[in-house]
Amino acid sequence: MKPAHLRRLGGAVAVALTAGLFAAPAASAHGYGPRVTGTTASPQPRNLSAGTAGDACDRTTAPGWIGLTPGGPTLSATVASRTAGTLSARFSVKDLTTGTAAFGATAEASGGTATTVVPGLADGHRYAWNARALQGHRTSAPSPDCHFGVDLAAPRVAVSSTDFPESGSGRTATKYAGETGTFVLTATDPAPAGGEASGTACFRYALNGTIGVSSGCADGTVKPGPDGTATLALRVPQWGTNILSVEAVDNAGNVSQTATYTFYAPSNPNPPQAPGDVDADGVPDILLPDTAGNLQIISAAAGDTTPTSVVAAQAAPNQTSWTGVQVVHRGWRGHAPMDDVLTHEPGSSVLYFHYNDDAGAFSQRPSTVDRPFRCVDAADVPAACPADFADDWSKADQLVALGSLNGKPNSALLTVENGDLWLFPDPGLRSWLPAARKLTTGGSWTGYDLVAPGPDAAGNLALWARERATGALHAYPIPKLADGTFDFAALADPSAGVVATGFTVDAYPALGSSGDGDGDTVPDLWAVTADRHLLTYRGLANPKDLGVLR
Repeated sequence: MKPAHLRRLGGAVAVALTAGLFAAPAASAHGYGPRVTGTTASPQPRNLSAGTAGDACDRTTAPGWIGLTPGGPTLSATVASRTAGTLSARFSVKDLTTGTAAFGATAEASGGTATTVVPGLADGHRYAWNARALQGHRTSAPSPDCHFGVDLAAPRVAVSSTDFPESGSGRTATKYAGETGTFVLTATDPAPAGGEASGTACFRYALNGTIGVSSGCADGTVKPGPDGTATLALRVPQWGTNILSVEAVDNAGNVSQTATYTFYAPSNPNPPQAPGDVDADGVPDILLPDTAGNLQIISAAAGDTTPTSVVAAQAAPNQTSWTGVQVVHRGWRGHAPMDDVLTHEPGSSVLYFHYNDDAGAFSQRPSTVDRPFRCVDAADVPAACPADFADDWSKADQLVALGSLNGKPNSALLTVENGDLWLFPDPGLRSWLPAARKLTTGGSWTGYDLVAPGPDAAGNLALWARERATGALHAYPIPKLADGTFDFAALADPSAGVVATGFTVDAYPALGSSGDGDGDTVPDLWAVTADRHLLTYRGLANPKDLGVLR
């Protein structure tokens, strides 16, 4: 039996003519009668795999797909006339899969636009439609035929992995937390009988979190191959039970039910360790904000700017953005193998300590670090604090991790305050710093950006600084002496020791170091250009462009 709407339409709409979809009254005289000036469908037909959307109102554009839409899609026609009178539009829809009429309706225009909802379209069928403008007894020529396919069924998704088998499978993981595992994502989008499926466009996923509600296949999704499967290489930072949530999205925008894949990642009994490593992979990291204010963790050994993980902007100390926040992260290791992190906003009286026990996810709120209550001299003997000693962190314009001064994992902290260098030799950083030492006088360090490259193979330290006014890069040796102490004499004159030029603030707004002082393992220096390219250097030369930061 024919559907009710086809029974009502009867034989008048059963045959499509070569010139258009359906027979119609004669068109009005050109120029003065009603006319159709535009046609659109809502939701707009789309093909997410190709990243295209449109109504395909010509003979060359590939038609898109309309997904499950309550009530059916809405068709709109913009109609106009040079003469006064009520305007309407007559809509005609043809099922191209069966070659039969599917729908017809007339709707009065409001504000020059007439709309109608098309119910009962068949899953997997392709359709063509047009509209004619009506005014009294006059009828326009039909608009060009527009086209779309209908996909009313969401795909189904499954997940598997041999690196991290599903909990309850009886199999053992072959990799540890902190390592990258391979997950196979499989989607099925079967075609209905006598019809077509739009096909899977992408997979959306989240590890130990909730998949975002944004539609489509934006950044962070994975596209399947022709067989409907995709291989997801995913670093698992957290030991213990993990949950990978995956959804499949078809080309019409239908979203599958969320598949939850639960697995166990064992802890590594011999984790790799490197100062500056935040995400527990044994390689120092570069921490930089993206354009949205999130904090990117980028491996210093990476070949491009793809972050290994991203910390949300809401996890910043101000709970808004990491942009403008000073992030110091090399050398504080109350636990292996990950570095803890210090953060400070210029002008703030508060220095924050981020305890990193989740491989750089920073899920805990940071604690505050008290200002030292005593000062020491060059021999590490308690001494009276200078008159300009501050009791909070508001005068700390810059902070860098200089390196360990006592062979322990913790790095010394170096700051610029009122134009002078201050050293905090052995910061415990759980809640307090034991001592402070003023290294320079005269305020001559104003106008320099500090970079700490870390110890060399012999344990000697160094400080680099970019002179903002000239773009000159200076190097100041801090040799380790026979008695185990360090000689800071080279820091007395910041204008000495030029080793490179051209590092202007305009060309390179940001400079830093991953902390590998000899440059053998990872680059010594990194820089961000004015157009947000990330460059890494072996030593101070031969920059490698990793590409544009997000």
